[in-house]
Amino acid sequence: MYLLIAIVLTAVVILLAWRGIGSHTPGGEPGGEAADRPQWPQRPKPRPKSVAPDDDPDFLREIDRKLRGEDKSS
Repeated sequence: MYLLIAIVLTAVVILLAWRGIGSHTPGGEPGGEAADRPQWPQRPKPRPKSVAPDDDPDFLREIDRKLRGEDKSS
């Protein structure tokens, strides 16, 4: 019996939280329910993936050139 009450109460809490946070996506219909709610902050755009020096073909080419003695700049 207690298990059934716990399940029902959990469902009610989840339903209320879902309604409170909002089931609609922000920026929905103008003048609708979403227009009255504050917008969620946008995630920053991911930075370009950096390449480790030992995976960078240009870096490896430069090292190879230096080791062979073809580069006179250093």
